[in-house]
Amino acid sequence: MARQLVLALPHRPALGREDFLVAASNETAVAMIDAWPDWSAPWLVLSGPAGSGKSHLAEVWRMRSDARHVAPADLPDADIAALAASGPLVLEGIDALSEKGERALFHLVNLTREEGGFLLMTSRTAPAQHPFTLPDLASRLRAAPHAELGSPDDDLLAGVLAKLFDDRQLNVPETLIPFLLPRMERSVAAARALVAALDEASLAGKRPLGPRLAAEILERGPAQD
Repeated sequence: MARQLVLALPHRPALGREDFLVAASNETAVAMIDAWPDWSAPWLVLSGPAGSGKSHLAEVWRMRSDARHVAPADLPDADIAALAASGPLVLEGIDALSEKGERALFHLVNLTREEGGFLLMTSRTAPAQHPFTLPDLASRLRAAPHAELGSPDDDLLAGVLAKLFDDRQLNVPETLIPFLLPRMERSVAAARALVAALDEASLAGKRPLGPRLAAEILERGPAQD
């Protein structure tokens, strides 16, 4: 049977505050984002595994605060004084910074307070668990307000799957999500990869979305992004 050519057309995920699903695993982080600008400090660190919702919450805050997004790779050569004076900032992936990047972040953290600004940072590991090479930065970040996003429970994972299917404008049978929940890896990253694989396989083979197709995808194990 001929397979349909699948074009890699991007879909636009919904990233507004109303689209973020709140559960026990992330409610502390959501509350801290919602509390801005009444933060207890100029900085906030969100940590959690890939796909746990850090970037979604960071984008919610960026839109609300009109913050600029700073790439970790650009930080070592940036004008830190000008950056700190430019307004609220989002810096994702502080656990991947080089030693030079850590020195730049230390100065940015200090100048953010002096300038009366705000800095939202994300990391896959909690600041207390990450082996920063710069002791002064480690001390500063371990004292900063921090919220950890945990692994999703069944209710949250079901909601995430429904949202991912909806983002792609896919109608799925009621039996599909209950079939997936006990069989898939327990992470939002796995849910994203699984929905993408189901969408592609359905289009390529002109097959309906359902448990039978899902079983085949799960057996071969979709790669996570």
